[in-house]
Formats: sequence, C-alpha cells, structure tokens
Amino acid sequence: MSKKEILIVDDDTTILRLFETAFTKAGYDIQTAESAEEALEILEETHFKVMFLDFKLPGMNGIELCKKIKKEKPPATIFAVTAYPSIFELSDCIEAGFSDYFAKPVSLETLIKSTEEAFVSMAEKATEDASSSMEKRE
Repeated sequence: MSKKEILIVDDDTTILRLFETAFTKAGYDIQTAESAEEALEILEETHFKVMFLDFKLPGMNGIELCKKIKKEKPPATIFAVTAYPSIFELSDCIEAGFSDYFAKPVSLETLIKSTEEAFVSMAEKATEDASSSMEKRE
C-alpha cells in the first residue's frame, strides 16, 4: 500500500501545527502550505490522495485552488475547512469539487475519521478498477 500522504493548506500556522501533530500521531505523512501558491509548488513534486484546504488564503482562495487541482491533477479527496462557513460557500464547494466541508472549530477525530474513510474508499475503487481491467482482458 502506498504511503498515506496528506497536504494541509491553511494560512494560520497554529492550525497547521495542530493538524500536523494530530495526523502524524494517527500515522499519516503530512506536508503543509500557508498559501495556495505554495501548495501548487508542492503539488508539482508530490501527488496527494487527501488534502485539506482553508477557504481564506492570501492570494488565491481555497475554492480557486480546489478548482485548479481538480483540473490539473489526478483524482484526490479534497476537504474544505473554514472558520467562515456560509450557505453560499457550501454551494461553491460542491461546484469546485470538494468532497466534504468542515467548519472550524472541528474535532480532530472527525477529520481523522473522514481521512481514513477517504483512503479506504480510494483503495476499494482501485481494487474494483483493477478487477474490471482484468475482466476486460479475459
């Protein structure tokens, strides 16, 4: 099984460190970015299957970043995390391609559970795709 790598993008370094500590203790490899532009640089080198993006970022916001990732990168589970939830942003999240939406403060246990479910779902899909591919060859 491949490494369980997660990218966390938030301009609040306290949140980054909190998430990084919790996910590391849960067995994940973490990379962090404080801006969308920094995240895009990291994404040039590494593919992440799970990402957490804050909405309010300096420069490009989290919704714009999600759209760019979905357009340019292989499939990933991308979660929105924000301290400023609104019904309008929820619809924007769906349109941008976020898998789920969390309002701060959110329990770390909830985020870790959602992350594990995302990795399990992706592993199951990969197994199904491999089985389907083998059936086509037969």
